Amino acid sequence: MLCIEDNDHLPDRPLVPDASRPLTTEAFLLTRSWRERRNGVELELWAASADGPLRLLVPQQELVCFIPSSTKPSLPSVGRRRSVELKSLGGQPVDACYFTSRRQLRQAQRELEDAGLPTFESDVKATDRYLMERFLRAGLQVEGKATKKDGWLELVEPRIRPAPDHRPSLAVRSLDIETEMDPDRLISIAVTREDDIRVFLLHDDGWKKKPRRKGLTVHADEAELLRAFFAWLKKDDPDVIIGWNVIDFDCVYLQRKCETLGVDFDLGRGEGESVFLPPGEGMRGHLARVPGRVILDGITLLHAATIFFEDYSLGAVAQEVIGKDKLLEGGPDAPEKIAALYHADPLALVDYNVVDCQLVEDVFDELHLLDFVIERSQLTGLELDRRAGSVAAFDNLYLPRLHREGHVAPEVGSNDSTEGSPGGHLLESDPGLFENVLLLDFKSLYPSIMGTFLIDPLGLHLGGDDQVPGFLGATFHRERHVLPELVREIWKARDGAKARGDRTGIQAIKILMNSFYGVLGTTICRFFDPRLASSITRRGHEILETTKAWIQEGGEKVIYGDTDSVFVLLGPDKPLDECRARGKELAASLTTRWRETLKDELRLDSWLELEFEQHFLRFLMPTMRHSEKGTKKRYAGLVQDGDERRVVFKGLESVRTDWTPLAREVQRELYRRVFLDEPWEDWLREVVSDLEAGRLDDQLVYRKRLRRSLDAYAEKGAPPHVQAARKLDKPGRWIRHVITVNGPEPVEKHVSALDHAHYRDKQLAPAVDGLLQFLDRSLEDVAGRQLRLF
Repeated sequence: MLCIEDNDHLPDRPLVPDASRPLTTEAFLLTRSWRERRNGVELELWAASADGPLRLLVPQQELVCFIPSSTKPSLPSVGRRRSVELKSLGGQPVDACYFTSRRQLRQAQRELEDAGLPTFESDVKATDRYLMERFLRAGLQVEGKATKKDGWLELVEPRIRPAPDHRPSLAVRSLDIETEMDPDRLISIAVTREDDIRVFLLHDDGWKKKPRRKGLTVHADEAELLRAFFAWLKKDDPDVIIGWNVIDFDCVYLQRKCETLGVDFDLGRGEGESVFLPPGEGMRGHLARVPGRVILDGITLLHAATIFFEDYSLGAVAQEVIGKDKLLEGGPDAPEKIAALYHADPLALVDYNVVDCQLVEDVFDELHLLDFVIERSQLTGLELDRRAGSVAAFDNLYLPRLHREGHVAPEVGSNDSTEGSPGGHLLESDPGLFENVLLLDFKSLYPSIMGTFLIDPLGLHLGGDDQVPGFLGATFHRERHVLPELVREIWKARDGAKARGDRTGIQAIKILMNSFYGVLGTTICRFFDPRLASSITRRGHEILETTKAWIQEGGEKVIYGDTDSVFVLLGPDKPLDECRARGKELAASLTTRWRETLKDELRLDSWLELEFEQHFLRFLMPTMRHSEKGTKKRYAGLVQDGDERRVVFKGLESVRTDWTPLAREVQRELYRRVFLDEPWEDWLREVVSDLEAGRLDDQLVYRKRLRRSLDAYAEKGAPPHVQAARKLDKPGRWIRHVITVNGPEPVEKHVSALDHAHYRDKQLAPAVDGLLQFLDRSLEDVAGRQLRLF
């Protein structure tokens, strides 16, 4: 878990439990926490194994930080101090300081701060330090004496070693609750695992004639319902609970209900307390502290796995992923619908509750979300339920390697530089409608730059005469570094995942590798230094410009470039096979040239590798609106996969959720017709005619999210969706509205006639004219006379 829980004044545990037996097993780490005891810090690790849940206790640990060796012996006045063979990144010798409580550590920090002296790594959590220094991530080899407890095995001071290839079989349950708003009542809890269904239903009189349905129990009040649920949960004992917004709604609601009703909130394992804390500054969502059990939210995991949807509601995602939908349509009036269903037909409410659980299961299975977080934990040591964690993952992987190089890291926030680094480089684009365009892509460009040019926090701070140049005055040590070897290790893991056909592993590794640049460029990373991030991005700019120059030396034209890719124009009248062969030839020759150039000029082994990514038979690079200059990050192209031809869109209206369904669909169809040389003029005229006649009104709904509360928007000049939201009694986060002759109106209270001229001029025209301008046409040319008839 994300949690680090301290419980002061708890009695010490015996180091050797009674009635123990030897146990050697592989396990998978579920949650971690620590607490203070009288004799030091005790770590608690919960893990899943074939022998059942394991509770691993590591007593008598200490909190650690490092201080300059030059600090006078009287500082700090608490803890114990020991000489170690370590230095700061700046080369300053340091001593290690050990503490038995956070109170001691904080006192030491204050004393050193008052003396104007730094500390190093005082912010590393006790559990994280214990695990990372032993290269323990998620898979564990556990050996020790096990004592049988109430549903788990407890091992005190076990021997723990890495088991990097261990893949667990976790017991998973899908959870969903249903509530009534007025009065505020918990009316149902459903939990499913495939066909195994449990439902706890509230009925005021206990439903004297209880319906016979397998897995359903009926309860007369909320407290009874909750106690029955927690009793069942303890017996069933899943490792993982999944759901949709399950942490920020379901679990938080259950916690509040338990507090109100005086019911123990027994969501976790053992005697530890489960709690969901409000998000701190800069955090999204509640912080889950549930000992021994992992709570995974589907929406959070979609973002973590970079799987994107227009609408993240369960119904919308399930419909797109598995072709199924909820039994009740969502929206602002969903609570009223649920309450009405509950009172009219409680068993129908049970069905609704169960289907929501099963939809979550199906989405998790189809998108391999549990597999993804398992792979991420094995790669990085991050907790399974970690919402975000690029910085923490970098620490887990980098710090133990840095220590073995004889150095310690600074505190987070110790570099207060305000100098930023440029983002990815964009080449100027040539607008137009082209034939036969090749897309060449650098394979993992930023990680390749780190490995090739030896970009590394340690290497940045080590002196020497023979250095590799960076940017902003940075130079990097040729021999001593950590990050290039770390990237090489992860790269090897990716190649292994590719060889196995492990798509989930490939995705987890890709996300991790691509996060390294962002980590080094953020101030919440302890290694933040503008010289590091700039040495990556500015080198990327140089590589892109040089690659363009080399291609154009050979007589071909680069019409655009974006961060790690270039678009090469071959021109008309070229066979498909010839274009693809040229793409592969170009990628190979440019890769070879980079290898030879870097070896000759900088004595570096090049990791840069270009790949032939795509061949566009037809390609559109539009202009910026009201300009003759080409756009950036916006294009469309026709590709051929086997016998199928399809249009790929990037950044255009058809892939933007803030455009109406009509504009998006018309753009997709127009581009398809033009790219395939199919008739399109009569079709487009018919679309405009249907629009003006009101036959397409169901496709004219805007959908936009409220980013702030309504009060935070100005009264005058507010965006249309805000104006529409103010006309609703209870607006949700997403507003569906239309533009009428009387201005924006929410769909739920739409009464005025639609402003069809608005949709023609502000939706259809921009969506089609980006392409039609290169045919010397426009929407007005094609359908203008028709429009004037109205």
